[in-house]
Amino acid sequence: MRSFIHALPKVELHLHLVGSAGIDTVLELARRHPEAGVPTDRAELERFYTFRDFDHFLKVYWAVQSMLKSRDDSHTLVTGLASDLVAQNVRYAEVTVTPYNHVLDGMSGDEVLAGLASGRAVAAEMGVELAWCFDIPGEKGLAGARETLAFALTERPEGLVSFGLAGPEAGVGRAQFAPFFDAARDAGLHSVPHAGETTGPETIWSALRDLKAERIGHGTSCVLDPALVEHLALKGIPLEVCPTSNVRTRQVPSIAEHPVRQMLDAGIVVTLNTDDPPFFGATLEGEYLAVASALDLSHAEVARLAENAVLASFLPNVRKASLLEEIASVLAAV
Repeated sequence: MRSFIHALPKVELHLHLVGSAGIDTVLELARRHPEAGVPTDRAELERFYTFRDFDHFLKVYWAVQSMLKSRDDSHTLVTGLASDLVAQNVRYAEVTVTPYNHVLDGMSGDEVLAGLASGRAVAAEMGVELAWCFDIPGEKGLAGARETLAFALTERPEGLVSFGLAGPEAGVGRAQFAPFFDAARDAGLHSVPHAGETTGPETIWSALRDLKAERIGHGTSCVLDPALVEHLALKGIPLEVCPTSNVRTRQVPSIAEHPVRQMLDAGIVVTLNTDDPPFFGATLEGEYLAVASALDLSHAEVARLAENAVLASFLPNVRKASLLEEIASVLAAV
């Protein structure tokens, strides 16, 4: 099963750029920016990176964020991610970027975009296509939403395909962001907000109703509402499920107890993703293997998860067809 999963051409749909920073990338950034206080010794950095609890995750996340000061830093982050993806036979990824946070940290918009563009070009040469989702940091409120939308629509970098909403869910209602999502959709961007990771089904309903979500980031709590489960299945609205992330942040007890089984049984379009992979000790291949093992999935069922991600992506149809043919060929060879 492990070799089969590796052979599958894969797509990832829920992956935060800052949260994708692996040890080698962070080590390079830490040595470039010693003033950030991030360990510059590999062994010490590995201890710093070892997940302890959610507060520690945030501490490490913001430490990495603080070292992104120029286009060279963004470029390093993007190419480091590309290297990790290529090693897992990931062909395409939609990566969430939060430009408002970078600008607040003192990086100019031009520097942000230049790093993304140059890193994306190198990634393409390596064999992985990267697309961008610009997301609102929900905790920054309407000011963050306004600036994120303006940045997305004014700059509109090559590869930008969607508009998202992340950050804390509790106390951050989805409906207040409706005008910004309306404007983003009118400009041709897809709606992909987080919902139902740390709150209940009503947050997912609001994302669907108020933000016209085409995919849901996480959506773990949907199984608490049978009507919502039925709606998601009937409408074919994909969920970007991140099992290891959910376990690490204590939203679910274990992979075996993750509601992904209920989602699949109900006919929901499930895609597997990593969220913030090095932070949680995750890889996309590892997510596939963990779910396949916990749920005793067949090779055909695992291939279906890979197909779901392709179909749920915002790739052109001709590119989707090519990847689906490859998946079918890998399955046929088992």
